[in-house]
Amino acid sequence: MIITPAEPHDVAKLLAFREEAAAWLRGLGSDQWSRPYPADKLLATIEAGTVFMLRDGHTTAGTITLTPDAEQGLWTDDELTEPSMFVNKLTIAREYSGQDLGGRLLDWAGDRAHRAGARWLRLDAWTANGALQKYYLVHGFTHVRTVREGSAVNGGPRVSGWLAERSACPADHGFTDRTPAPARIPFAA
Repeated sequence: MIITPAEPHDVAKLLAFREEAAAWLRGLGSDQWSRPYPADKLLATIEAGTVFMLRDGHTTAGTITLTPDAEQGLWTDDELTEPSMFVNKLTIAREYSGQDLGGRLLDWAGDRAHRAGARWLRLDAWTANGALQKYYLVHGFTHVRTVREGSAVNGGPRVSGWLAERSACPADHGFTDRTPAPARIPFAA
């Protein structure tokens, strides 16, 4: 399998992934990703070069967003002085489930973060999705804290505030990486 940067024509596939994941999560009793994601915001992240696609021949098996930008209001000022990269929107096509491609994408992200000079690979997960939180713990993340207030939407409770991190380090993820070398992360010392 090959990892490539997402391209603008991938927007439709990424939105379909999100809908597929939301339907699967609904079946498990979760409201995660139930709100439609704006296509223009997705396109902006693609154009910023932070969205990556896992391709199996002509089929897209998964996607991950990896950015040096933290979501506002989650991490403390002290934490933000540490060089970090942040995982978002990790999604695997249901037909590829059960192969630990998500875990391997997390390893790829940690390897890329390390090459960019990051100390940490960080993420926020759905606060009410205990199975997802356990998944990240099994894949080497440590729970930092859960932020429940400060949602950017309607001032209500934050729904994706379970914070976790693991060290960014080299990894043998087994994918063919066709992404450009990562830019070095600026950080405050």
